[in-house]
Amino acid sequence: MRIGLLIIDLQETHLGKVEQQVIDKACEYINYVAGLLRGKGHAVIHIQDIEGMEPSEEAKFNIIPGIEVQETDFRVKKEYSNAFWKTDLEQIVREQKIDLLILSGYAAEHCVLFTYNGAAERGFKAVLLQNGILSSHSDVIPATYRDRSLISYPVLEALVQS
Repeated sequence: MRIGLLIIDLQETHLGKVEQQVIDKACEYINYVAGLLRGKGHAVIHIQDIEGMEPSEEAKFNIIPGIEVQETDFRVKKEYSNAFWKTDLEQIVREQKIDLLILSGYAAEHCVLFTYNGAAERGFKAVLLQNGILSSHSDVIPATYRDRSLISYPVLEALVQS
């Protein structure tokens, strides 16, 4: 089985209303899973929302320093909430023969959820990374998890070892 980790919109410009402690905890989970997957030859894909980006504000749209980015990682720039819409994400997933997409990042109720739905619409299996999604509103996280498939890092450890 081939796995792909999507790390969605973890950029300074989007995280202004999220407490740093919450960001740090999510980054710890995301970085651990990314390292685990990279070590077994799976794909890590960084999604960057560039909607409304002005050249003078480009630095604010960079991936936050708390997220480890490797040269082997893929990058997708988007202008819509669904990272599949008008991007090359679907092509990357198909070319990499990814069987399971793990979604992480910001914002649970917007881009993460829209991309989750976009994956399902295209016939991809998608799950949310437990403790790996963020929102400006803490009550949104449990609502996002409800009725959706989740995966924890211990389960991922077992999956990539088999």
